[in-house]
Amino acid sequence: MISNDHEVEISQQRIAQFQRWLAQLRRTARLDEFEAVSSGYRLEIERMQAEVLEYLLCPLPVERELQLA
Repeated sequence: MISNDHEVEISQQRIAQFQRWLAQLRRTARLDEFEAVSSGYRLEIERMQAEVLEYLLCPLPVERELQLA
């Protein structure tokens, strides 16, 4: 569960890293290797993306909005 903006940034960096690994694997792995590994990467990317979206779609508390103004 993401609880702050810093954690969002870290999750987004991890998502990008998993996507780079998946792109590299797509170019270099044999078909059987790709099928065995890519689904795990995909599930992790989807899980992290869902957490990021859940955090970003929650409105800021009123106190935090006043601090940012």
